Amino acid sequence: MKLSLKAVGKLYRGNVRGLKDFTLDVGPGILGLLGPNGAGKSTLMRILATITKPTEGTVTWNDVDIVRSPNRLRAVLGYLPQDFGVYPNLNAVEFLEYLAAAKGLSRKTARPRIQQLLEVVNLVEAQKRPLGGYSGGMRQRVGIAQALLNDPELLIVDEPTAGLDPEERVRFRNLLSELSGERIVILSTHIVSDVEACATNIALIARGHLITSAAPEELLRSVEGKVWERVVPSAELPALRQQYVTSSTMHRSDGVHLRIVADEAPGAGAVPLPVTLEDAYLYWISGKKGDPE
Repeated sequence: MKLSLKAVGKLYRGNVRGLKDFTLDVGPGILGLLGPNGAGKSTLMRILATITKPTEGTVTWNDVDIVRSPNRLRAVLGYLPQDFGVYPNLNAVEFLEYLAAAKGLSRKTARPRIQQLLEVVNLVEAQKRPLGGYSGGMRQRVGIAQALLNDPELLIVDEPTAGLDPEERVRFRNLLSELSGERIVILSTHIVSDVEACATNIALIARGHLITSAAPEELLRSVEGKVWERVVPSAELPALRQQYVTSSTMHRSDGVHLRIVADEAPGAGAVPLPVTLEDAYLYWISGKKGDPE
């Protein structure tokens, strides 16, 4: 099973560029698509879900062009969009039965599958309540369940942990890890910790461009020796923030402790620190290497 993108671009009205020259091969496992808001992640997800067509380039699923033959992919696709809507007067079971029918699942197959998924997303006790009375997090969990109805080979989730509390986020990330065996899971988000917890490969995207794609450990190695701590008086903080990429600041009695991502030591007294995935993300997205031009 293979998903391939070659020189994919998307141009919207007003000459607004959503994607440009995006090339990537994706195999089984969890691909974390990581980038800031407005980077082009949702545009890419909608193209992969066959909702919108690319302006240029090709996308193939097992060597079949998804623009020419979208149903080959749709039959094995699970998709949770960023803005997931529900029918407020239906309860969770009725809503999932409706979507199961739309996906071509028989009633006999759908019923036990729905009960299984309601347990997975922790909605068994609320399954008979109208969806209009659900919280945002509960609706998101219904969205996760509907994406898994047909046991998809390609699962696309766009900002899936939005609205979930910390416990629910951990549950969902564990679920993705369990699902990723012999299928492709694409997790699109701007939250580094979500990707760090479960991704087997990471693609960084900014301004519609693919910046880099690598395993998490490769990204970490790429930033080794480029993360520093420097302690400065509060008065120097604004100037240093203008000069360097800073991932965190902590005020202590001896001054402000800055975590800085830079190729060279950011001044006297700077001490090297162990690298985190957030450091690597900031280095590639905010630094010169994150500038596709």
